[in-house]
Amino acid sequence: MSAETLSALVASGMEIVRGAWAERQPLKGKVVGILFQCSSTRTRTSFSVGALHLGASIVSYGPNDLQLTTGESITDTARVLSEYLDALVVRTNGPIADLQAMAQQAKMPIINAMSENEHPTQVIGDLITLNEAFGDLRGLHVLYVGEGNNTAAALALAIAKMPQMQLTLVTPKGYGVQPAILAQAQQHAAAHGSTIVHHHDLTSLPQNVDAVYATRWETMGVQHDDPNWREVFKPYCITTELMTAVSKPQGTIFMHDLPAMRGGDVVDAVLDGPQSWAFRQAHHKLTSAKVVLNWAING
Repeated sequence: MSAETLSALVASGMEIVRGAWAERQPLKGKVVGILFQCSSTRTRTSFSVGALHLGASIVSYGPNDLQLTTGESITDTARVLSEYLDALVVRTNGPIADLQAMAQQAKMPIINAMSENEHPTQVIGDLITLNEAFGDLRGLHVLYVGEGNNTAAALALAIAKMPQMQLTLVTPKGYGVQPAILAQAQQHAAAHGSTIVHHHDLTSLPQNVDAVYATRWETMGVQHDDPNWREVFKPYCITTELMTAVSKPQGTIFMHDLPAMRGGDVVDAVLDGPQSWAFRQAHHKLTSAKVVLNWAING
């Protein structure tokens, strides 16, 4: 996705925030498939509700509903579905290659509602949240603390294309953003005047950041191989002390893509505190779903 397209999607999201889409149904007469091969609360609901709000009908599939379970190939399944659907929203624990295989039919847009390595629609909602909170994205500094998972990867790839934005990723050793994705993000950042920094040192946290971002340490609820991983992650919990240490005088917001493991990745006082935008951020998953569906189907 180009920087221009990403900026346009955020701008469309802000139109929704201002109520400009209240009467619009640009997907009237369209049919959107919702294929979730693993659990979801926010993303599945937001895409379903978003499609309905925009006038589309939906067909939902669970992990065992399609002939993929009996051996039909991904490409054949997608080719058949493209004869019925105007777009297919997919969440999978598998690699991005599975979604790319689905897109080979070149007729039905495939929307990545989270894969093993990326979570792009989450981050479009995050950028909309930041824009609403601060009025502009330029110059904002986001501090991400925790696992270098698919949300962290998507944050790096997106913020890299937003001029003058800065992202600092602080992760436990051995749980960082994949080097190839980090290199790609830093290459984009160099071209757009943004900054992506990644390290593991909690004693070198930046100060005066605009937002602190955390995610669940167990992506999709899948436990890590190391039986002692919780001890490794424990110092990376977002506490009131950490928020105080990095906050700017004008105020710093807290963000979380949810679900949060209270007392693990974040303490209650932060998640429920006045700085928290986590539940407004969850609302903007619906905003993101709407702008992504409209763009994917109508261009």
